[in-house]
Amino acid sequence: MNRAFETVLFGDPEADTVLIQPVDGHDLAGIENEVSLIAANCGKSFHLIAVKVDKWNTDLSPWKAPAVFGKEDFGEGAGETLAEIKKLCDDGSKKYYIGGYSLAGLFALWTAYQTDIFKGVAAASPSVWFPGFADFMKENDILTGAVYLSLGDKEENARNPIIATVGDRIREAYARLSEQSVKCVLEWNEGNHFKDFDVRTANAFSWVIKD
Repeated sequence: MNRAFETVLFGDPEADTVLIQPVDGHDLAGIENEVSLIAANCGKSFHLIAVKVDKWNTDLSPWKAPAVFGKEDFGEGAGETLAEIKKLCDDGSKKYYIGGYSLAGLFALWTAYQTDIFKGVAAASPSVWFPGFADFMKENDILTGAVYLSLGDKEENARNPIIATVGDRIREAYARLSEQSVKCVLEWNEGNHFKDFDVRTANAFSWVIKD
């Protein structure tokens, strides 16, 4: 990749628990509240590295796919993004966790099939409707020991027929991970995809780092 992603840092840089979260401007608007909630929920020191992603549909997509909403197709930049993120995880004395919301949650799940450097995955309302991802999970084994999944209870009522599959896909994801003896939970939240994204992401990270 010919550029490094900008990072925004929160928490204690000396902590041995490090959280990696790809974010856009919308996520950053709620991230201070998210960090406060994680601290209150888990009661332990942590360092959160927010990785600012400019080309959301490209940089977080594991492979190309046609547009599902709007006109922007999905790219295949996840591999390059992961290569940059791994540079942030080079201290062998620390424990690294990756997570995010929406497509960033899907990216976090995908990364744990590519590398074993993450102790856990915090996937809040992940875009598991992404074309081909259900088959990808069925055909591969994840390389982390803990995965948090969540979804809003109205998300599968979306008008878009592809996004409306998210409920079935996340139930399948939970079943698949459970079959692999991964410590996993699926939490249902009240509301649609756009409600309480900061709270949902905080709950996701809190669960995985409590392990």
